[in-house]
Amino acid sequence: MSDDLIIPSPCIAVCRLDPDTGFCQGCMRTAAEIGTWPMADTETRLRILRDLKARRRAAGRTSAADSRPRRRSKS
Repeated sequence: MSDDLIIPSPCIAVCRLDPDTGFCQGCMRTAAEIGTWPMADTETRLRILRDLKARRRAAGRTSAADSRPRRRSKS
C-alpha cells in the first residue's frame, strides 16, 4: 500500500475520553490511537479507521458516510 495517501484525522474536536469505554466521546479513538495518529503510516491509519467504523456501528452512531466506499486520494 502506498504511503503517499492523504488520510485526515478523524478528530471532530470533541476531545473527552469516556471513563467507561476508554473511547474519545467525539471520534471514538482510544488514547493510544490518538497518540499514534501523527506518526502512523497509511496502513495503520486505515486500520484505525476500519476499527472506528466498527465501533460506530456497534454503538449505533453510523452516518451516511459509513455506508459509502471510502475515497482515497493521492497527494
